Amino acid sequence: MGQAVYNLISYMPDASGFDIPYSELRELQIEALDERFQERVDRIKLVKRRAEEAGITEIRSLEDVVPLLLPHTAYKSYPESFLVEKKWDRLTKWLGTVASYPTDNVDLDGVTEVDEWVARCEQAGHFVSCSSGTTGKSAMLVASQADLDFTSQDGVAAVQWGSDIRVGDKRTMVGAGGAIAYTPRNAVMGKALVAAFADAAKLAPPSGVPPITIGSLTKMITLRKAITEGTARPAQIAEYEAESAARQQALDDARANAVDNIISKRGERLYMSGMWGALYPLAQEIRERGYTAKDFHPENSIYLGGGLKRAKLPADYREFVYQTFNLSPRFTYQMYGMQELGTSMPRCQQGQRYHIPPWLVCLPLNKNGDALLPGVGEGAVEGRAAFFDLSMDGRWGGIISGDHVHVDYSPCACGNRSPSIRDDVYRYSDLEGDDKIGCAGTVDAYVRGMS
Repeated sequence: MGQAVYNLISYMPDASGFDIPYSELRELQIEALDERFQERVDRIKLVKRRAEEAGITEIRSLEDVVPLLLPHTAYKSYPESFLVEKKWDRLTKWLGTVASYPTDNVDLDGVTEVDEWVARCEQAGHFVSCSSGTTGKSAMLVASQADLDFTSQDGVAAVQWGSDIRVGDKRTMVGAGGAIAYTPRNAVMGKALVAAFADAAKLAPPSGVPPITIGSLTKMITLRKAITEGTARPAQIAEYEAESAARQQALDDARANAVDNIISKRGERLYMSGMWGALYPLAQEIRERGYTAKDFHPENSIYLGGGLKRAKLPADYREFVYQTFNLSPRFTYQMYGMQELGTSMPRCQQGQRYHIPPWLVCLPLNKNGDALLPGVGEGAVEGRAAFFDLSMDGRWGGIISGDHVHVDYSPCACGNRSPSIRDDVYRYSDLEGDDKIGCAGTVDAYVRGMS
């Protein structure tokens, strides 16, 4: 790790970097970006290819970084045949094109399913997490142990910066009863948050819903595709319908159990977490049982991450959840982030903006994702969100997202002067029907060619 990167990351343990104006960090960030580039350009095959094509040998400005950013689709660029035909050697080689460390140390002997492949990667020090993949292939994101350690520590620090939730609160943890996507990143983050804020003797009981793994996602997506194309056999269709019904029943049972558990502990200081799509129906059932805010502890806390994820909810869904569980702004932590990043952006209380820490370089781009917008560093800029996470160790830190954001470089109402993102983030694909990043096709072709 270079000195500039180290200096920026050193703000993480006590979350002390949110009051530093962008103008004081810009040159240090550019120096840190070049450090990362020089360290990784010969180690990450895809980055080397991109740098050679763009003629970049050093980073002297933010504009130099743009051609080196990877579209979020790069982590979905493996051919589906690698999974369907169980070509674990090819899938491992593909992973090596986007990883910082060689993947030839993965033992593939006896691997028959993708979840076994993920476990073997983990044994070799390559921790593979996946996105939800609800609309297609899962993104496979490789991380190192250093990444998992950093994410855990940063997550706890961010919660304490963005709310009055504190380490040692010993809160009663309750769940929303939804399905949980198992990834190494989610697992270590959850464990760290529970250890910091919850009472180990009062953890939520297991939901009984099988975790969503890469294997289960892949199986369901493959079956759904075969049904759509008319190539599925009757036995496959029956299997698909049976599994869907069983999972839905498990979800229904888990939500009912979650409601019972929350009601039984309504007088205790609760620690809740989840996404709106699971929290809103949970609140509805609590209301149907006759309970409202007056029945719950006034210092209940909640950890909110992620947007609506295509859930269709009423306009007042936030207020409905807050008023059901007697939640107050003081003990509400909300963050903006994505699986492709290892860093959290906590939302402040007064300005309700997501603040960007010093080691996370925000690079607002045009919609096509191929040019930095004018005016970066001054006032407000609106465009496609791209970031370079200088904390990333196991893969390249530069990512072009599918999100539309307003980035504000002026001081926030909370008094902090770091760049921040307004709480009106949306996905291009959700509102505009497409998500065409200019370099995506080229990058996908590179990776396929190298794997």
